[in-house]
Amino acid sequence: MNCPDHSCDNINPVYTRRDVLKQFWCGFGYVAFASLASEQAARAASGAATPLAHPENPLAPKRPNFPAKAKRVIFLTMRGGPSHVDTFDYKPKLAADTGKPGKRPGTSLLGSKWKFSQHGRSGLWISELFPNVAQHADEMCLVRSMQTDLPAHPQAFLKLHTGSFQFVRPSLGAWSLYGLGTENNNLPGFITLTPPSGFGGAQNYGSGFLPAIYQGTRIGQENRPIASAEVKNLTSPLSPTAQRAELDLVQSLNREELRRDRVNPEVEGVIESYELAFRMQSQMPQVMDISKESEATKKMYGIASTPAAGGGGGLFGGGNGSTDDFARKCLLARRFIEAGVRFVEISHGNWDQHFNLGNALAANCHSVDQPIAALLTDLKQRGLLKDTLVVWAGEFGRTPHAQGGDGRDHNNKGFSIWMAGGGVKPGLSYGQTDEYGYEAVENKMPIHDLHATMLALMGLDHEKLTYRYAGRDFRLTDVHGNVVKEIMA
Repeated sequence: MNCPDHSCDNINPVYTRRDVLKQFWCGFGYVAFASLASEQAARAASGAATPLAHPENPLAPKRPNFPAKAKRVIFLTMRGGPSHVDTFDYKPKLAADTGKPGKRPGTSLLGSKWKFSQHGRSGLWISELFPNVAQHADEMCLVRSMQTDLPAHPQAFLKLHTGSFQFVRPSLGAWSLYGLGTENNNLPGFITLTPPSGFGGAQNYGSGFLPAIYQGTRIGQENRPIASAEVKNLTSPLSPTAQRAELDLVQSLNREELRRDRVNPEVEGVIESYELAFRMQSQMPQVMDISKESEATKKMYGIASTPAAGGGGGLFGGGNGSTDDFARKCLLARRFIEAGVRFVEISHGNWDQHFNLGNALAANCHSVDQPIAALLTDLKQRGLLKDTLVVWAGEFGRTPHAQGGDGRDHNNKGFSIWMAGGGVKPGLSYGQTDEYGYEAVENKMPIHDLHATMLALMGLDHEKLTYRYAGRDFRLTDVHGNVVKEIMA
């Protein structure tokens, strides 16, 4: 039928893939924009440890370079720089010399307000701020000689996550997923819980120049309880049969374009995101529903029987910044890795105690101590700790001298982290700072060495895990990094 006003004369009846994608926009594809993919780019630029097991699936499991001690990672990041001299780096000389002049002009040394004691057969010195975590001393590897480049939060936090504070680079989680693939195609391979919007924002879990399928899927937001978190647009108004028919049509059009050698990586990523979203609908809600966990398990983590004030309901409950809130994140992390997710990160902050150290640091430690200890217990009971690498870290430490009487300034020259499970030596203290805790003086471990070692525990050679971009092969550790074999079991 002709249009009376001839307004339809110039309509092109041929639909492009872009037109089809726009027409079929039904919401559920948004969920995997956190995991945008490009199969073709992944195949063409495959610099992973070994060729993809299934080239048509960029997330398929891949063989590591050598036998892996850790199959998965739980990364606990304490944003803001926890004070090492008050938590995991015992300095009796600092306590004895409290009030004496510090290295920085006009400052005075400040000993810890909290007692340290030895724990376990290993005798690791741990502060009374972590009574529950201390019970796992014989499973922990304390690294007390960390160093990073700059004492500024955004740069140091980015360095911890991507190995670079100067350029946009893929995150540690993205590199891990790129090198190993995932064990469950129905879930994202890399999940980040309540990451900060600042301090580098999405770059901390982004894929950089890697295909976008490897970037982290964000769940929740900083300063909001996990109770309010949801995976948006996970459901569709269409039936599964109708969704599958749409995806099949899009894929058929895509195959026709590929046959003609017309490849658009962005479109490939959108299509792959639709496929992942479709698969996630069946399993993601079940994994995220902690209501089926036993009351004993919830109590062990510190999850309240009723949601905390302001926590809301939903699958989670819990209040912002509380033990209950962090406990739910830790339990979710266990459920995710148990379901096959390769890399899970949990963020907690703010640990930037320039003042009110006595109250603020104690509150932070209290909110994470029981949940982290429960996570380690739970993983061990389920036989998962031996091949799950748990890492606790901030972007830097704090100064041994006081700031404002009851605070500490930034310190990038020496700080502490700890690891457990996943092939690290248990009950080990590695490296040390000077007698006051100002800087690392023995077995210094810069961030590139940490990354190289974490990858090695996952069976990946940091020098071989590369991706060709802008005419050169890039890697997480750039041209640096040494594997610290002394901390590997």
